[in-house]
Amino acid sequence: MDTYPIDTCSLEKFYPHLNGKQLCEQYKAHLSNFKDWEDKDHASEWLVYPENAGAYLSIDETALSDGELYTIVTNKAAKGKKGAIVAIVEGTGSENVIEVLNKIPKEKREQVKEVTLDLCDSMRKIVRRCFPKANLVIDRFHVQKLAYDALQEIRIAHRWDAINEETEAMEQAKLSNKKFEPERLKNGDSKKQLLARSRYLLFKSADKWTEKQKQRAKLLFELYPDIKEAYSLTHSLRMIFSKNYVKDAARLSLARWYNKVSESEFKSFNTIAATVYEHYEEILNFFINRSTNASAESFNAKIKAFRATLRGVVDIDFFLFRLTNIYA
Repeated sequence: MDTYPIDTCSLEKFYPHLNGKQLCEQYKAHLSNFKDWEDKDHASEWLVYPENAGAYLSIDETALSDGELYTIVTNKAAKGKKGAIVAIVEGTGSENVIEVLNKIPKEKREQVKEVTLDLCDSMRKIVRRCFPKANLVIDRFHVQKLAYDALQEIRIAHRWDAINEETEAMEQAKLSNKKFEPERLKNGDSKKQLLARSRYLLFKSADKWTEKQKQRAKLLFELYPDIKEAYSLTHSLRMIFSKNYVKDAARLSLARWYNKVSESEFKSFNTIAATVYEHYEEILNFFINRSTNASAESFNAKIKAFRATLRGVVDIDFFLFRLTNIYA
């Protein structure tokens, strides 16, 4: 029985007298109890552990091998250790996942108070059908990422314009037999460089900028007022999640932010506003316990690390056997 992830084949590197491949086969066939695993027949399709269901759950999707997605439900109370896995279901189709989760006794499912998830509509449907008394909490970082992506989209559009402008100037210089020298700003950057080098500072609060980043941001905002406005909207959204601890106060702040976005002329931000409007209550539920889907993301990282340790997944059933021995 596994207690920690280890690649038995790699032991050959440390003990040259061992045949790593043969040891792997012996481990799988005899030492690991895999052949007697009661869930073996359906492991690649679904696994469910009702005893691990707690009051606070997370649901997310992850790729186990070759981009094949699985839906994983985890118990936050286990903190990514033994007892963390509640269910693993092949695919992300809501009806299939619902059918598997309904194998958990109804009284157990009705004891779930809160489930964190991303913005995927199928996940919402799964949670509502399987855990009818639970609060749905949309992960704040998925909402913020939409705003970051919209901001970066504006920066990238300007960068392409700067690249095209510089390329055209180079061509003109070549035709005139002149040496091309790009226009330099006060900090020594060209416009193209300024836009490329501003990427990371736009993810940070202004009070965390270095002196060079402050100088770069000042030039950026002077040249591109729309980036400044988009950065302000993004920062305001981040502050709503960081500073508010009462749901009703957050509701008011989010409504004001929504109005600011509506007044702006940014198409991408209007798309975000529509998403916020659609998921309004689930987003506001964050302010009840300030719960995020970080535990699910952390568990996904553990799966990826386990997969890397084993140098990929050859036998999905055996991989799931080992994974559930450790975390279920």
